[in-house]
Amino acid sequence: MFGSQLRAQRRIFAGFPLNRPRQSRRTVGGTLVELRARAELGGGQEADYGSVMNVRILTLLSAIAVAAVLRLVPHPPNFTPIGAMALFSGAYLGRRGAIALVAPLGALFISDLVLGFYHGMATVYFSTALVVLIGWLALQKKSPLRIGASAIASSILFFVLTNFGMWLSSGFYPRTLAGLEACYIAAIPFFQNTVAGDLLFSALLFGGFALLERKVPALRLKAI
Repeated sequence: MFGSQLRAQRRIFAGFPLNRPRQSRRTVGGTLVELRARAELGGGQEADYGSVMNVRILTLLSAIAVAAVLRLVPHPPNFTPIGAMALFSGAYLGRRGAIALVAPLGALFISDLVLGFYHGMATVYFSTALVVLIGWLALQKKSPLRIGASAIASSILFFVLTNFGMWLSSGFYPRTLAGLEACYIAAIPFFQNTVAGDLLFSALLFGGFALLERKVPALRLKAI
């Protein structure tokens, strides 16, 4: 009788880990994220993940702001950092959601306040937003070839959309297929400047930040 009761109790408590050692995860500051931050920073440094990520984001935003300021410097027509700035933001801030769009569009708007408003602004901002999307989708993995191809794709998209907006809203061309054709033909000489600007400023932004990441370990941490 006693033996059967004992066996029944064993069956009832079979799944209870009363005597089993608890598995534990090693954490720093109570989070596994901070453990990763400490590991990436190396050695025994105590890493505050939030502070480190703030440094990275502020550095990225500063690069975008500098690019926007360069737009105010005298330059050949269409030789601007707009496309590269948007591509860079999408590539590095895409996982941050709205900030990836707000940063380049906000920088663009502030520079427009200085330079003045113009015909086709809506399509310029729409194109810039799409370039951010290209950066986010195409540059999760970065390489010189990917960055160069994305910059050229951004130039083509910007050329097609902004000149369509110019034809539609400026009143300079008749709203006919012939007028649209004339608008694109007139814009061809400026397209090479767009491509050159996107390639050069993309090289400066992506290359410059890659060098900073090598020199400053904290900048290598990414959002989890």
